[in-house]
Amino acid sequence: MSKILAIDDNQAVLNFLRILILQKGIYEIDILQDSTKAFEAISSKDYDILLLDMDMPEVTGMDILKFIRRENLRLRTIVLTGVEDIDLAISAMKLGTYDYMLKPIDEVKLFEAIDHAIEQKDLQKKEEVIFQKLSPESLKFKDAFRNIITNDEKMFKVFYYAEKFAQTDNSVLIWGESGSGKELIAEAIHKISSRKDEKFVAVNAGSFAQELFSSEFFGYEKGAFTGALKDKMGFLEEADGGTLFLDEIGELSLAIQVKLLRVLQEEEFYRLGSTKNRKVNVRIIAATNKNLFEEIKKGSFRKDLFFRLNINSISLPPLRERKGDIDLLAGYFLKKFNEKYAKDIRAITPAALNCLKEYSFPGNVRELMNIINSAVIVENSNLLLKKSLPGYFLDSSEIFSLPDEDDSLGTLDDAEKNYIQKVLHYTNNNRTKAAEILGISRVNLIAKIKKYNLV
Repeated sequence: MSKILAIDDNQAVLNFLRILILQKGIYEIDILQDSTKAFEAISSKDYDILLLDMDMPEVTGMDILKFIRRENLRLRTIVLTGVEDIDLAISAMKLGTYDYMLKPIDEVKLFEAIDHAIEQKDLQKKEEVIFQKLSPESLKFKDAFRNIITNDEKMFKVFYYAEKFAQTDNSVLIWGESGSGKELIAEAIHKISSRKDEKFVAVNAGSFAQELFSSEFFGYEKGAFTGALKDKMGFLEEADGGTLFLDEIGELSLAIQVKLLRVLQEEEFYRLGSTKNRKVNVRIIAATNKNLFEEIKKGSFRKDLFFRLNINSISLPPLRERKGDIDLLAGYFLKKFNEKYAKDIRAITPAALNCLKEYSFPGNVRELMNIINSAVIVENSNLLLKKSLPGYFLDSSEIFSLPDEDDSLGTLDDAEKNYIQKVLHYTNNNRTKAAEILGISRVNLIAKIKKYNLV
């Protein structure tokens, strides 16, 4: 039987909650009026759900949420408050609040929230067991992620959640810095989903002037404005039946946010210059590099749109948090640009690779790709040397402060052997996949394994 703790300085509210929940017959409930005893009560018993008032003397609801976060406790919190305060709601959400409800309490919504929170808690326990064994081989749809080069556990968790979310038709919100691979994850979700045979349309909301975005997104009728010489289908109609990926969702104006909310709620929209509503069946995957909680506080992003988009949420780790992927990605981009520019650069020197590993990559994977692209263009030898890396990169404080290294350490064979070892490790000794990444035949790879005595 699931255990619930209710904390509120109003005894009448606590009595109401106790009777209401006990009548359900499937939960245990404890109540606490003195919030100064909250930390002890929460720590002493393994509660599943906390029903929490925010406005209490001495120890507030926010104090209790911070304690739960600091102690990494597993209970799910549902805030029950008598005051509608957007700033307070956002602060509570940042601290991990599962749901936020206004008093007087809607009994149906309360039990829906409790049931769902308990389901999510049970799922989290199962996922923790799964995550201990997580690897590319444990994914059901690993081919959908083949364009994402990684050997990082945090990314495998991202793939796991992407697989789960793909099998629903809910909206997904992908959080991540610029260049971290948000569109690749959105594409993978589309490939796994029931819409995989329909169109995937990607749109960067930040690349259009606001006055142009509406006409491009919703389309327009002939004569809607000067220059509208014929009817035009917008991105929304183009993606009908499939998936629409909206990158940089935080750049949308409030006026367009209202229209997008209508699409999500009613599955209909109007072209510019038309009074006829059009039905559309499209799944929205949105992405942002902004802190949308802060945008809501500033009034530049609608709270109702946020909740509609954030049904399922994925957070991508920046490249600086997955340092182990840098050499794999660098080797992958080296192969790619070797082919593009007809070069034969066999490997990256240890000195150059060490510089890459020490850098924080504010531009993430996209920046690493551009760095290798530039270096391949200027490099004339069979090894990619440190001196060929871009000037801005070498002049950055992280790299400039590194001790000088011999850029010619080791032979070409040493560099090649080292890289082949890393790729074999990445592919769990799958020689076919390793040969594909290395850009050589399987027979050639086996010959090199024998040459370098790699087992």
